Amino acid sequence: MADGLTIGQAAAYVGITIKTVRHYHRLGLVAEPERDGSGYRRYGSTDLLRLIQVRTLAGAGVPLAEIGDLLDAEPERFAAALDDVHHRLTERIEELIERRDTLHRLSHGDRALLPDRACAVLDRLAGLGFSTDYVAGQREALVLARALVPAVFDSFLTRLEHCLGDPEYVELTKRGWDAKSWDPDDPRVEELASALADKLLANRALLAMPAGFEKQADAASRYGLVNHHRDDLGPSIARLNALIEAHLRAAGIDVPQQ
Repeated sequence: MADGLTIGQAAAYVGITIKTVRHYHRLGLVAEPERDGSGYRRYGSTDLLRLIQVRTLAGAGVPLAEIGDLLDAEPERFAAALDDVHHRLTERIEELIERRDTLHRLSHGDRALLPDRACAVLDRLAGLGFSTDYVAGQREALVLARALVPAVFDSFLTRLEHCLGDPEYVELTKRGWDAKSWDPDDPRVEELASALADKLLANRALLAMPAGFEKQADAASRYGLVNHHRDDLGPSIARLNALIEAHLRAAGIDVPQQ
């Protein structure tokens, strides 16, 4: 002990690796001890103290590039620097907590991409007997609406919530989903579109677009991507949606049109 410790012993005493000690030397954070007569570098208590200080600060999240100046700073500057590190670590912790919560929401499906209110609507659809495929389509439409037309999202949810309270509308909507197997020229498509449009027009206030929405250059494109999502399931679905929009426009409702 009188002659000091080898680098391996010093690293073991401090709780780091030899590679880390050498890295600290390369960065100038810890001075390399002089070699003894045998050509070995021997570490004394002062060297160990410095290694412990560097290891502790690094473990607390202080960037290695800042540790040297920090250890050589006056007490006031040292305290201020630690406050700054504390602030950055707090921000990092908050970011990690947010990521953890996102992962938790991902494990619960819809709740990663949609607010609780929208998830409640989806649960309600399932409870009303809508097919799994239909609920999945509505989930996708809600995700798209929230991302592409956020100004319309809340009103869209309000309209859905209101419509789901009408048993006749619910049955008509279920028929609309079944219509994907119909021929697009089937007269039932026109009849169904007219009935659904009438139901929607019974509450015209719920169909109003937010002020200024249509003035956006790409408003119609964004709205169309949401409102015509899954039209590709079949030509009858596409025609049904187009007919409903035509009925609404004929009744004076401003439906964005590409």
